[in-house]
Amino acid sequence: MTDRAYDLVIVGAGAAALSAAVSFIETTSARGERATVALLERAPREMRGGSTRWTSAGLRLTPELELDPLWVGTVQEVSKGLADLAYTQRLEREVPTTVRFLQDHGVELHVFPANVAGLMRSAAVPIGGGHAIVEALAKVVEDHDGAEILYETEAVRLSLSGEGRVDGVVARGPDGLLRTLRAPAVVLACGGFEGNAEMLTQYCGANAVDLRRLAPGTQYNKGDGIRMAVEIGADTAGQFDGMHAELVDVRTDRPDPVLYGHPWTIVVNRDARRFYDEGATGMAESFELIAYEVWRNQDQTAYMITDEAVMSREDLTQYYDTDIPPVKADTIAELANLLGLEPAELVATVDEFNAACGDAEYDPSVFDGKATVGIDPPKSNWANPIAQPPFYGWPVAAAICFTYGGLRTDTDARVLSKNGAPIPGLYAAGELVGLFYHEYPSATSVLKALTFGRIAGVHVAEIAASALEPAGS
Repeated sequence: MTDRAYDLVIVGAGAAALSAAVSFIETTSARGERATVALLERAPREMRGGSTRWTSAGLRLTPELELDPLWVGTVQEVSKGLADLAYTQRLEREVPTTVRFLQDHGVELHVFPANVAGLMRSAAVPIGGGHAIVEALAKVVEDHDGAEILYETEAVRLSLSGEGRVDGVVARGPDGLLRTLRAPAVVLACGGFEGNAEMLTQYCGANAVDLRRLAPGTQYNKGDGIRMAVEIGADTAGQFDGMHAELVDVRTDRPDPVLYGHPWTIVVNRDARRFYDEGATGMAESFELIAYEVWRNQDQTAYMITDEAVMSREDLTQYYDTDIPPVKADTIAELANLLGLEPAELVATVDEFNAACGDAEYDPSVFDGKATVGIDPPKSNWANPIAQPPFYGWPVAAAICFTYGGLRTDTDARVLSKNGAPIPGLYAAGELVGLFYHEYPSATSVLKALTFGRIAGVHVAEIAASALEPAGS
């Protein structure tokens, strides 16, 4: 196994990494230069793409394909001012260019003019999900003479020049041997530490190992990008004991079997008791919080319960994205038996809930104010009696999507040292960049990864690389 030199080395092969590679290739090609690029992907080829490959990759866009104008303020609010405002504002400015970047590379978007109850405000998804993004951008890399994706190859440590400039990556290939890949710039884009049980336990606490994974690709996200950068003095940002999690159907191994529709159900624990105000906020604001509650305080065990009044509506059932039909029964007692709950307890819970539902008109397309009265926890909206048979249920648990804690970068995606200076030659993008605290304002992870990956690739091509000697071959 021999060392080699490139113009750019990228650690990872998901949305951020591929965006960096493509933007670097295209920026240098526009100047008539032939750039050499290596992407290090720990996964085998058929699993490439990190978590991006496996998810629907929702994009928090307006119908005009701009970032939701409320998002920057929401991030500041939920983070209590801890999130990097300049970083979020740069994302807002750059999102339209990122959308064009996707479209220019053949990724088609399905745009929803409005979502149920405005809960996601307006959103778009790539047709074919994150898989479409990965394949479209990877094709550009594969078609470029001088670029390669090195599969089953992990980054071990960053290489430094005598003056402290990052000048490459020491990597271990599938043969187990080490080699150094030299480059005047390195982009770290290999995800957070959601695939590292040790780091999850260290930062997120006891029972973190019980978290399910939302996507198979996250098993390869070991936190190596964070570790390697911190080893050479990089600063960190984001809440290290925080994570984005979602409720999933525990009966299936299909990737991303998310059940978003908790606002139109009641959710009970293993004792068949409610524990959460399912209608306190919109779906986008609460689907992460209820998942965290199930993991942290309900022993990773909960059940969504609803009736035919909900399941007869296609506008609502689209939010139960699993490949297995819900458990179905003619009575609540029978449903409890099928779910493994105590029938008398579930009947009592449903009866109590039904009796507490107010008289306001039920309208799941808006915050209807139809709330319960006199029970704890309340249900603040959409408190419609569960009374129309048949009845339905899903067993759910929390699945981790990504971790919050990561590296601190500037708005050009340069990794910062603890004194705030950019570390020469080192960039980062995607989920290993720390931004979020307390809550994740949804449908922006892929947008953030694509945007700052693109910014990193252009910056390397136009600024960093121009100040360095050309790499050899």
